[in-house]
Amino acid sequence: MADDRNRLRTTFDEAASLYDEVRPGYPEELFDEVVSLSGIPAGGRILEIGCGTGQATVPFARRGYRILCIELGENMAAVARRNLEGYPRAEVQTGVFEEFPLQDGAFDLVVSATAFHWLDPTIAYPKVAGALRDGGSLALFWNVHVHSDAGEGFFEAAQRIYEIEAPEIVGPEDYKGPPQPDEVPDRTDEIQNSGHFGGIATRHYRWDETYDSRSYLRVLSTYSGHRSLSYDTRDRLFRGIVDLIGTRFDGHIVKGYLTTLYVANKK
Repeated sequence: MADDRNRLRTTFDEAASLYDEVRPGYPEELFDEVVSLSGIPAGGRILEIGCGTGQATVPFARRGYRILCIELGENMAAVARRNLEGYPRAEVQTGVFEEFPLQDGAFDLVVSATAFHWLDPTIAYPKVAGALRDGGSLALFWNVHVHSDAGEGFFEAAQRIYEIEAPEIVGPEDYKGPPQPDEVPDRTDEIQNSGHFGGIATRHYRWDETYDSRSYLRVLSTYSGHRSLSYDTRDRLFRGIVDLIGTRFDGHIVKGYLTTLYVANKK
């Protein structure tokens, strides 16, 4: 399991520019909520774990915070540095977070955007707590695909193509369809049970994104499971999806997203 996780979490680096172009960002109000709920002081110091191309970094940098980003991928880090060129108080370093040396109590806030699940929680939570000052906070947030009535059954229809061409991604025995927003697993217990954090506040942001066949394939091309497919398998899968979108969905589909935010105080 650990080897698979480490292999998959490196696949994003191969498509850093595409990831930056097509992966959805986060609602602007989320960043205001993080600031409000964490109580980070003006000009405070943020540690970001797995910044990717800086999609969540730039909104914090715009607010004037000092930021140290630790990113596993060299290519992702390079794109993030370009995106942060106008913000000299933001620094991006490459490395494995679990092994990266951090000064105790150096940060007011630690954030991680759709990345913390790649870490070993038995290492990550105590390391984050050690890096935070007394009274500091941890903010974790994720974008998750959820059911939207506007999807009009596309994902259920697409599943039949996956079962034929790429069952290793989601086989028929595993597929349950996009979850309803209230069915997305809650991570509060995991954070609480780490023993390092309490006072957990949760916020949810529900939204839809429209894609044509080209833009949807570009998004799929940034997912670790799809990137790990052989070229021939991915080609057959993508051809089937393009045909489905064109023939049954008038060239456009809608994907539902739920962004969930957790802000917790260091004990």
